[in-house]
Amino acid sequence: MFELTAILKQPKQKSRIGAAKGRDSMASALAGLVPLSFLLLLVGCASRPLYPLPGKRYDGSKKPLQTFRPYNLAHRGSNGEFPEETAAAYMRAIEEGADFIEGDVLASKDGVLIMQHDVTLDDTTDIAEHKEFANRKRACNVQGTNTTGFFHFDFTLEELKSLGVKQRYPFRDQQYNRKFPIITFEEFISIALDAPRVVGIYPEIKNPAMVNQYVKWPGGKKFEDKFVETLHKYGYRGEYMSKQWLKQPAFIQSFAPTSLIYVSNLTDLPKVFLIDDITIPTQDTNQSYWEITSDKYLNFIKNYVMGIGPWKDTIVYVSENYLQLPTDLVARAHALNLQVHPYTYRNENQFLHFNFSQDPYKEYDYWINTIGVDGLFTDFTGSLHQYQEWTTPSPSGEKSATKLLDKIGSMISKYRNPQT
Repeated sequence: MFELTAILKQPKQKSRIGAAKGRDSMASALAGLVPLSFLLLLVGCASRPLYPLPGKRYDGSKKPLQTFRPYNLAHRGSNGEFPEETAAAYMRAIEEGADFIEGDVLASKDGVLIMQHDVTLDDTTDIAEHKEFANRKRACNVQGTNTTGFFHFDFTLEELKSLGVKQRYPFRDQQYNRKFPIITFEEFISIALDAPRVVGIYPEIKNPAMVNQYVKWPGGKKFEDKFVETLHKYGYRGEYMSKQWLKQPAFIQSFAPTSLIYVSNLTDLPKVFLIDDITIPTQDTNQSYWEITSDKYLNFIKNYVMGIGPWKDTIVYVSENYLQLPTDLVARAHALNLQVHPYTYRNENQFLHFNFSQDPYKEYDYWINTIGVDGLFTDFTGSLHQYQEWTTPSPSGEKSATKLLDKIGSMISKYRNPQT
């Protein structure tokens, strides 16, 4: 059962920097997310420590990670339904069948690792409503672009916790805006470890050059050091598909090849090299898309990573919203024993190419059965899970157990409602 204290903005009294909006509406927001028993647990556990002791969660009785079909990778949680990178989004993704919950790791001014995709807080939080922070807005160079906004590294964790996270896209459900706080990397890990089955994590070392420039840790430690230390603290170790890894699965991802090479000397956890649009060079080495997808470079990077994570429109180019012929990137990666985990799959019409007739299941079918990818980053984990259960269902033993539970539920329902 999940530890729901992790999604509360604590404490309830006003802090020195002002109380966050919407705390009192947390229970009503959770009502649509979790069963009543979870809400009761929320009240009873309010004074308990936020993090149970590392390595005490796995007792061998949990349903294992599925490994017989492509991975369902919950991109920033189920952020098609809830604001991204919040506890609610991650818990919903687990509820809907995600194999891994994915998220972006950055750092606060005081060196605490947090879950946030953008280096600025403007698009996904209510920072603009916090007048006490108005003077924090400034300009910084972000990967060669002069960007003005509120940067995460200018705020302490306490200050960040006073913000409410909001939905990035205006066409998605806005009712949960400002009802959930930014969470830490440790809280993200706790959500996975507290899941009722084995759920992997897929954290990204986000903008490491920028984080190391603006955030400093004692002893000259780097962002990457703190990142790996946190994983080890919570028991994440082991090579891909090893017994240890299967107990607590994790992939480490980054767009920065030097960070992946650096952490390969710190941990044997599997790593995935993310690949951006063809117009965007690598974050740290300024290499072009064409260079990093060449046979020569893939042969080099395979010594440090077990897979690549390209933007899907670079695997199959798009013209006038129609997919063209696939490139050979997947085939070349597979020939080198590299997995391919493309991003991002979204249900809305504006993200679906015309080839799929506005049907996300057709898109999943194409990428899984025609292109042959090994995992998919999706904003809608429930849709991908349903598609996979229809086309490549879980082993018969799991289906039998599910049917038995359904039958028991039906019997209980009839007992409670004899008139039916």
